[in-house]
Amino acid sequence: MENLIEINPKIMVGKPVIKGTRITVELVLEKLASGESLDDILTSYPHLNREQILACLDYAHRSMRSDFVFPLVREAA
Repeated sequence: MENLIEINPKIMVGKPVIKGTRITVELVLEKLASGESLDDILTSYPHLNREQILACLDYAHRSMRSDFVFPLVREAA
């Protein structure tokens, strides 16, 4: 799954994206966190497939396993 996510400073300011798209891992995670299902995302983005969505989750999981974790910053209300 690793080869489905890429980081390129010329694409989306270097945010991790689904390879060959401009869809960020962040966007996929945001949609899932807001309650959208995998099927909802696949309906909204028919050019994606289930493996690409799961690769976003895998990327996030591997990122959280690192020794450095970013603190949660709450946005002002």
